[in-house]
Amino acid sequence: METLACNFHSFTFNLSNSQTLSFLKFPLHQVRYSITPATTLSLRMTHSHSSQNPVIEQQRVIIPNKHGEKLVGLLHETGSKEIVILCHGFRSTKADRTMVNLAVALEKEGISAFRFDFAGNGESEGSFEFGNYSKEADDLHYVIQHFCEANRIVCAILGHSKGGDVVLLYASKYHDIHTVVNVSGRYDLKKGIEERFGKDFMDRIQDGFVDIKNKKGVEYRVTKESLMERLSLDMHEACLKIPRECRVLTVHGSADEIIPVGDALEFAKIIPNHKLHIVEGANHNYTSYQTELASVVLNYLKETLQQD
Repeated sequence: METLACNFHSFTFNLSNSQTLSFLKFPLHQVRYSITPATTLSLRMTHSHSSQNPVIEQQRVIIPNKHGEKLVGLLHETGSKEIVILCHGFRSTKADRTMVNLAVALEKEGISAFRFDFAGNGESEGSFEFGNYSKEADDLHYVIQHFCEANRIVCAILGHSKGGDVVLLYASKYHDIHTVVNVSGRYDLKKGIEERFGKDFMDRIQDGFVDIKNKKGVEYRVTKESLMERLSLDMHEACLKIPRECRVLTVHGSADEIIPVGDALEFAKIIPNHKLHIVEGANHNYTSYQTELASVVLNYLKETLQQD
């Protein structure tokens, strides 16, 4: 294996291995990198104040899901045996500001983190589908299996918005993770449809599908089948299946304009081993409250790690 240190404004790799990402571009840093066979690209980020901070190795990892679709993720490797899996929300990616900031906050505490794109999102293979909650929970299962097989301990799973529902669904179906963080998940999945698509949406989708358009054209398609999957998903029933030994933290902004804070209160009523934290003034994306969000999450995770 060959290692090279260099300074650059931007640098692009062209990898011939079809199992790896074809093009990777990195911003200005002093970067130590090593290319391994298989499906992992390792980066060692060296900071000018490296004597004060641990050296973080970042690895692009590709994990096939149950359908053979390649899920692309970025591992913030600190060398810890424990790892936290981060799940993005609707029409989002692993590059979402909240996902990145939480991963960086974790790595500063010496805790490894993995953020990835669900199938059909970001750099992962597959077609985007509206709804798809159960399939994304299965994607998460394959990601967790990958790290367990690598002798890592997945100490927590965290999801934002739709990702919050996915991690709760995971906990209700697979009972192998004992710490779950639900950031601004939706309790009642029957709500939010009219707000997003219009009051006549249910009438229009009777033809089988509706194309959601933006200024550039069709952004994505909502099929009647995918809509019914969402409407039939009962988060109340799912949360009742979360075992008592599974600790759940729900974080929600009091000024959330997408999912009302009342949804967090409903989760608090029914999840057995539950803690609720309301971030006063925060909107759905925690625009001005990223630091407070990270602090709340880190304090909770460090507390649970000490208990374990």
